Order: sequence, then structure tokens, then C-alpha cells
Amino acid sequence: MTRTAHPYMANSAPALRQELLDAVGVADVEQLFAQIPADHRLRGELRLPPPLRSEAELHRHLRTTLQRNVSCEANLSFLGGGVWQHHVPAVCDEIAQRTEFVTSEWGTPSSDLGRNQAWFEFASQLGELLELDFAGLPVYSWGCAAGHAIRMAARITGRREVLVPTTLDRERLAVIRSYCAPPEVRDHIAIVEVEVDPTSDRLKLDDLRAKLSDRTAAVYVEHPTALGALETQVAEIARLARAAGAETIAGVDPLSLGILSPPGAWGADIAVGPTQPLGVHMNCGGGSGGFIATRDEERYARQYPTLQVSIAPTRGEGERGFSMTLFEQSSYGRREEGNDWTGNSVYLWAIVNATYMSLLGPQGFAELGETIVRRSRDASRRIAALPGVEVRYPDHFKEFVVSFEGTGRTVAEINAGLLERGIFGGQDLSQSHPQLGQSALWCVTEVHTREDVDRAVAALAEVIA
Repeated sequence: MTRTAHPYMANSAPALRQELLDAVGVADVEQLFAQIPADHRLRGELRLPPPLRSEAELHRHLRTTLQRNVSCEANLSFLGGGVWQHHVPAVCDEIAQRTEFVTSEWGTPSSDLGRNQAWFEFASQLGELLELDFAGLPVYSWGCAAGHAIRMAARITGRREVLVPTTLDRERLAVIRSYCAPPEVRDHIAIVEVEVDPTSDRLKLDDLRAKLSDRTAAVYVEHPTALGALETQVAEIARLARAAGAETIAGVDPLSLGILSPPGAWGADIAVGPTQPLGVHMNCGGGSGGFIATRDEERYARQYPTLQVSIAPTRGEGERGFSMTLFEQSSYGRREEGNDWTGNSVYLWAIVNATYMSLLGPQGFAELGETIVRRSRDASRRIAALPGVEVRYPDHFKEFVVSFEGTGRTVAEINAGLLERGIFGGQDLSQSHPQLGQSALWCVTEVHTREDVDRAVAALAEVIA
């Protein structure tokens, strides 16, 4: 046990450490850990490098460590699968760094220098994009949003089962499983997978009909799917779910909604999706966030676990005020008695999202969606023309599955060869989706130029030759 003070932990100083022990009433810190089983404790010394004693040493250490990263700016990247490379307008970074936002993520009304209005604008613009009128502040990720939505549906219907596609993203599914809890837990929600057509990645409606029952709380469907394909049957899926008394939860990429029908238009009850594409850098995954939106009906509003911002006129002529609503049903207001635990969230990113959406507007979303479709489909056609290579689902948005089965090479081998040429290949699906064989999920967005695709196709041709 170290007896020296940690430079950034004042309470690690020996005298202060002893003062804390005296206040708690124990002689040694080991007494505080007595309830932890012995086989869960580390025995022996923890092998750590020598402590850094100065700010200069720390600065050098961090710079040296960070220089080992291989970034998507220094290399050409075709990675997606949950965090995507999109253009971030400079004004988004400028707004995110303004002191009235960055230093007042939370606090009293006196610290609100526009924060509540920016959050209200986020919810308003998102609701318009989705054609759903009631949107909450975002949660940690798309998977978290989906998990919350499923629990909302279970509370609304009183049922304990959710249907999901078999090809759902494995990480997102793992988060959903956490929210649905294990079978031994009282509020467990069973997850039932619905088969998809292997030629289109669309749900098999016959299998959906067979698995819908009076136990089904919700059907979770994504459009585009986790593999980038277009789920053209969404209206029929929503109709079948409604006929069975179940809710329809739609997972959507917000950038697709300039060209695809929004979930509110085709009958979804709850919509979830990622906020990272809306003006947030990839940030090693730290820019993730997830939204939840529904129709403006009390039966949905009363089941939100997230925070809401509302607007109302004040006594001043032409003046409006903003405030939290339904606070008491969140974990902020009722702690463990809240609808779900939501904790601290990604509220600063919501302000950036609002900035991004206001910059694009309806026409901008349409132009961006068209650009992404045009460039991604051009790239997929050219990649599919390589010998032994196949693109599985030609109708796609932004992401597409590339099968390398005919090349005799594994995705790992191909991606290693691409990396030697300064290119990040697509996400390897061979472990997460073994039914697809040696396949990868490639992503092409508005940032990829014709020259970028030329370079990728040429590099692929070399690697698979």
C-alpha cells in the first residue's frame, strides 16, 4: 500500500487519509473491504510504472502515448457499425466550446444561459425530423435508447417479450439484453429473434406473424438495418404489431430521414437512434448518444425515464420560459423509484445536435441523404466488380456488406493488407455474424470522394490478388 500522496488526489496524503479513517471509525482501510470475497481480491503487488512526479513528465508521457494512435484523419477509413465519419461543421465545435454551455451542463436556473432553450430546440427539431412530437434529452447510446424504449413498451402493455431481428448489431443487442435483465430477475423481458431474408436482410413476415403473441410488448425494427439494408416492409411490420396489441419501436439513422420516410409516417410508436451523426466527432467513440421520441400522448410521456424540456409563456409580454417537465418520474427526481435509471447523459452533445440540425434544415438533410446514397452505392458497385467479391444487399444506405468468400482470404487478412496501405477496411462480421462468412461492413459517407474510392478499390485489388 502506497504511503505517498497522489498528485491529483488530495485525500491520498497520509495525514488526510488517517483523518478520513478516524472519521469513519476504522483503524485500517482494509476493514472497509471486508465484505468483498477473498477470491475477488488482488493478491500481491499491482505492477504499475513509477509515478510521474511533475506536470512536464506527465505531459510528455501522454503525448507519447497518444502518438501511438492511428487516426481516421491520418488514414482513409471505411469503418462504421455504430460510430461514423461524417463532416462536422466548424460552428458545431464553436458552439460546444462556448462557456455558457460547456460550463453549465447542469445547475440552478441562475446558471442557465441558454441551455434549456438549446435543449428545447434539440427536441423540437428531432421531433420534426422523425414526425413524432415528443422527444426526450438523449441518453448514452443507441443501444441504451433501445433498451429504455423496450422497457417503456413493457410498462405500457404489461407484457414481457420483445421481438428483434436476428442480424441486429451484436453490441446493440448486448446493451438491450442488459436492459431486459436476466431471467432470474423479477422485471426480466424475454428477447425473441425474428428471422431475416438472407438475400435482403428484411424481416421474414411469416416468422414475425408466428412469433407475435399476447406476450409481445414490442417489435423492434431498424430502417436502415444494422447491416445497411433498407427495410421496405416497415409499414406492414407496424400494422402486424398493432394488430397483436404490441408497440412498434423503430431504430433509425437520422441522416437517412432526408430521403426515407420518417418513423412517425409509417406507424412507429417509439423511435430511437444515434445522435453522433448529428455534428459530433467520433472522439474514439466518446461522441455517442441515443435519442428517444414518441407521439405526444400521455401514455407514452408518463413512461419516459429521461428529462424533458418544456416551453411556456411568462407574465412578461412576448416572453417565454423553459423548464423541466415530468422530472418526478426520472431517476433524478425519484432515484431508484424512477421509471428507469438514466443518470448523467450527453446533454452537451444535444446542443451540438441542435446546431447541426438547424444548419442543415429540411433541404440540407435531403441533399446530404442523396449524396450519401449516391456515393455509397457507387462505391459498392465498384467493389463488387472485383474478382471473388460480392455485395450482399444492393439496396442500402451508407453501409453495405461486402463478402470476400470468393477470394479465399479472411477479412482479417484483407484488413491487415489495407492497413499497410493506410486504409481502414470495413468492420469484420465473421465473428459477430458467422452466417455471413468472411464478410465486412463497409461505410461510405459524404466525406468520401471519388478519389478515396479509387484508392480503396485499387488497394483491395492488390490485397486479394
